[in-house]
Amino acid sequence: MSPLFSLDRRTLLAAAGAAGVVAASPALSQEPAMSRLYPIFMAVIEAWHHQDIEGVLVHVTDDIIWRNSSGYAPAIRGKDAMRKALQGMAPIIKTNKWRLFDYAENNDRMFMEGVDEFWLTTGEHVAIPYAGTLEFRGPLICEWREYFDGRISAAMKAGQPMTAELQEMISRPVAR
Repeated sequence: MSPLFSLDRRTLLAAAGAAGVVAASPALSQEPAMSRLYPIFMAVIEAWHHQDIEGVLVHVTDDIIWRNSSGYAPAIRGKDAMRKALQGMAPIIKTNKWRLFDYAENNDRMFMEGVDEFWLTTGEHVAIPYAGTLEFRGPLICEWREYFDGRISAAMKAGQPMTAELQEMISRPVAR
């Protein structure tokens, strides 16, 4: 009776080496990689849920570049300018439910997809799906770029209802 398979020394050593590579690599072994940037950004989101402007700003550099308009308006440059922009936003937002659906980290960069959902003090409900990129210098965000369709924001701020397509896009589980 012949064996179903046989291993020689070279095959056994190659297999053992490959097993070591798989065990050492989270991507290959399906083990989640330890996130370094995501918890920092979640602290920003948590601070903004409470409209804690200084709680947001503690996570950005003094020379932050915030491109929060998908390119249709100039970037907000510097922590003082970001503070002023947030101070202008806070009084018109009654509550917000900003959240992320997906993210990926690469060195000092975090890519994200989410929804900025909020209720204005005038009663309008606004939900803006977006994607964005954060660049970090150490533990602080030094550049923040957001990409979204401003027509959705304008329509909802004008009182138009949420479409079924938009509802489907924003009804996903949040990232963990």
